[in-house]
Amino acid sequence: MSGKRLVLLASACILPVWTGTAEAQKTRRVPSHHAAHERAGDGQVIEAIDVKGNTRIETSTVLSYMVVQPGDRFNQDDLDRSLKTLYATGLFKDVTMRRAGGTLSVDLVENPIVNRIAFEGNHAVKDEDLRKEVAMRPRAVFSSQAAAADRQKLLDLYASKARFGATVTPQIIKLSHNRVDVIFKINEARQTLINKVVFVGNKAFSEARLASVISSKETEWYRFFSSSDEYNPERIKYDAELLRRFYLHNGYVDFHMINATGELSPDRKNFIITFTVDEGPRYRLGKTEVRSSLRHVESKDLKQYIELFPHQWYDGTAIQNNVTGMQERLQATGHPFAMVRSEIARNPEKHIVDLLFDVNEGPHVYVERIDINGNTVTKDKVIRRALPMAEGDPYTPFDRKYSKAALQDLGYFSSVSVDQTQASAPDKVNVAANVVEKPTGEFSLGGGYSTDVGILGNGSVKQHNLLGTGMDAGISGTVAYYQKQVDLSLTDPYFLDRNIVAGIDIFGVENNYQTYQSYKEGRYGATFRLGYSYNNYLSQSWSYSLIDRRVGNIFSQSEISSYGYDYVPSYYVQDSAGWSLLSQLSTTLTYDRRDNRMRPRKGFVINVSGDFAGLGGDVKYLRAKLDAQYYVPLDSITGSHDWGLQFKGGAGYMGDWSKSSNVSIIDNFYLGGENLRGFLQGGAGPRSAHTNATTPLPGQEDLIGGRFIYTASAQLNFPLPMGDDVGISGRYFVDAGSLAGLRVKNLYTNAAQDKEKYTPVSGDTLTPRVTTGLGISWKSPFGLVNIDAAVPIHKSRNDRLYPIRFGFGQQF
Repeated sequence: MSGKRLVLLASACILPVWTGTAEAQKTRRVPSHHAAHERAGDGQVIEAIDVKGNTRIETSTVLSYMVVQPGDRFNQDDLDRSLKTLYATGLFKDVTMRRAGGTLSVDLVENPIVNRIAFEGNHAVKDEDLRKEVAMRPRAVFSSQAAAADRQKLLDLYASKARFGATVTPQIIKLSHNRVDVIFKINEARQTLINKVVFVGNKAFSEARLASVISSKETEWYRFFSSSDEYNPERIKYDAELLRRFYLHNGYVDFHMINATGELSPDRKNFIITFTVDEGPRYRLGKTEVRSSLRHVESKDLKQYIELFPHQWYDGTAIQNNVTGMQERLQATGHPFAMVRSEIARNPEKHIVDLLFDVNEGPHVYVERIDINGNTVTKDKVIRRALPMAEGDPYTPFDRKYSKAALQDLGYFSSVSVDQTQASAPDKVNVAANVVEKPTGEFSLGGGYSTDVGILGNGSVKQHNLLGTGMDAGISGTVAYYQKQVDLSLTDPYFLDRNIVAGIDIFGVENNYQTYQSYKEGRYGATFRLGYSYNNYLSQSWSYSLIDRRVGNIFSQSEISSYGYDYVPSYYVQDSAGWSLLSQLSTTLTYDRRDNRMRPRKGFVINVSGDFAGLGGDVKYLRAKLDAQYYVPLDSITGSHDWGLQFKGGAGYMGDWSKSSNVSIIDNFYLGGENLRGFLQGGAGPRSAHTNATTPLPGQEDLIGGRFIYTASAQLNFPLPMGDDVGISGRYFVDAGSLAGLRVKNLYTNAAQDKEKYTPVSGDTLTPRVTTGLGISWKSPFGLVNIDAAVPIHKSRNDRLYPIRFGFGQQF
């Protein structure tokens, strides 16, 4: 019952009662004919408050929630407020206030306690994922409102998985001691998938072309690994934005998205998505000008930063990138508050857009304080050093953007937000970095197959944020048919609290090359690493390695018969047998202008490296290498990010600087495999015949490498039909390269000098080997699969070919 009741007691006076359920109290209205009776009691003093019915909640706690207290006067408004306040706590199922003389009696019915929460009928969603959605927890107070709210959260979760027909029914099981079990009975229903995607109003682009732009796809049998055919209202909004960007990218300045809707079919089994668009005319760029109000910065000097050209189709993405690039250059060259805005002026008759870059001085704002919130493991200094600003530095909107990106790139947090608030003065702000920690440990087991090492298994234990210091530590091992390896590593990305990366690797590797070579190789040692950046693009790394190497399992002529071999390894391989100690100092200088270092689409990177062996040990050589990569997107031609060109090239040379050097073929350059597809690993270049092979065939030669190498590659990356849905992409490539220059301990190429040890060498030529072929990459649920098939266009006699390279791996 809600409202107030009039009760006739033995004293024959009329007294009011305040009572009702929680929901009723929100809308309770007191009838006007009761008002006279309630007001009649107003003004008398509350001598005592008698609380009854509370078993878990202390009386003092109940009194603390009430507005009225002993000594106050009976007042209708204060009693109403006390009643509502008690209900608002969520602790009580029913509250009744009764006045008896000078005493206010408060009768309570407490809400039960949740004993446990369970789910029944769920198969598509795990219990732990459902439990993350509900707010109720065991040993918390139960209320029907909380159960209803959690039911809606579960329905929303199923809706996000395209199960709009799902039903959730909370079942309450009463237990002793005012406890309840809450069981959510779930009927998941079948997925409601997208049956049709329709575009209305499009003239410049076909439905198929627009369908390739959006992320929502029509359901097909081959999309069993994809969720793109599941209806999601948020995804439809995202698709509308993708279409808007696509049209702006292609010159449709006046494009308007009229409507984007999803309609459930009459049988409620699938959805029909409709995008209604107004394309408008297509515009070209007219005049492009720069207006500068910055001191000491002339407009003409900024034109060099314009990467657009007149009469090209208007491209909103390119213009925004140009604005960002120009502003970053200005802020990096002594104008920290420089702001760049783009303004356009349409000419509808000529379908031309004039573009103006307006450069001016933004507000001068400085960072007063930086607060770090939410880090329970990661130390404050690890987060602060990742930020592109410090207290007292200038502050721009870009700083906020880059701060969030920098913290996300650390990989230590599940969510990151960067907020700003007004500080002690108008020109100062306080910046708060709010983070939520996530597990940074990693345990992985995996397996797969590689052309080079055969069937493999691997495992690793890593910690990417050791004790919250940002240090990376791990141990990993690989056991393959032709290789065994173990590696213990430790990396400090901010050595000595400076922008220096330092680390150490302790490793052991055993390679069995005897499927195509005549020896095994072992390497055991450590490498110390140090690296630093000069700026955002230029960096350098140094390393020192001390490695004990062994070339072994080489049989002599006398041992052949007992082991059943029908060949004796080349004298060049025999000369390399035994142990050697390598003490090597290395450095690499990198200039990187790629747009993304993990998945580059445009830009270039150049690496110049050098190795100096001979700081101790018995190996003394110099080795230099130059590598470059260049990426060209084909968006403007194909209208898709999936098309692109990739060019690679490299050259290297090595020589010995001391006659006392222990020359070993394992230090030489090798060509084939990854750097020349279509050839066996090391299969192109100098080869020496087995000592008992009079007329060597391709399988009767040892690969001995060389001192000079060059490689070149051109590759076209392209999408495949159904590729987006199953994670497959294709590539066409042309590889070229050559390897020459004998680098061996002794020469056995002169029969006149040593007829008994004369060993013919073939393949020692700079004439390029050239291959062409196709490849695919599949991001399968079981791991990344790479397959490359190549055929030679030009090769040398007896080069060792390997037409198909296959690689597969998985971690879980």
